Amino acid sequence: MSQGKKTSRTEARRAARQLTLQGLYQWQMTGASLQQVELQIRSAKPDDGLESHEDISAAVEIADLAYFNELLHNIPQCKNELDEYFAPLLDRRVDELDLVELAILRIGTYELSKRIDVPYKVVINEGIELAKRFGATESHKYINGILDKLAIRLRSAEANARLKG
Repeated sequence: MSQGKKTSRTEARRAARQLTLQGLYQWQMTGASLQQVELQIRSAKPDDGLESHEDISAAVEIADLAYFNELLHNIPQCKNELDEYFAPLLDRRVDELDLVELAILRIGTYELSKRIDVPYKVVINEGIELAKRFGATESHKYINGILDKLAIRLRSAEANARLKG
């Protein structure tokens, strides 16, 4: 963190998810190793020509880097398992998904299935926000629908409590 500004845990996790999305996208597009992708992201320098939400270095400054590391390295290791969770909910094959949508769904599915400390509403909302910022025009609606259905399957007790309460 710079300039003495305190970053909340929510902001730090949000930045970690953004970096993970960008890292997974780069990994899928280039075939570079996860170590190379992580090094490139962590060493990003400020770019005055970018909007603040596009500047990776700004996200690196505030991100929960341990969480970023966990997501970036664990999601590819269990991508087949993650894909199997959401594939039945799709209107197309997994390999036909836009790479941004695929990365967002994998991040959300990982958090829903492996990080039960993260409330499912947070997972869904963060997926929607990533899709609004980085996805196609209406992709946030698609991401919302898939993650909402998946939350009911993977977090049934938590989801049912919300419906009853």
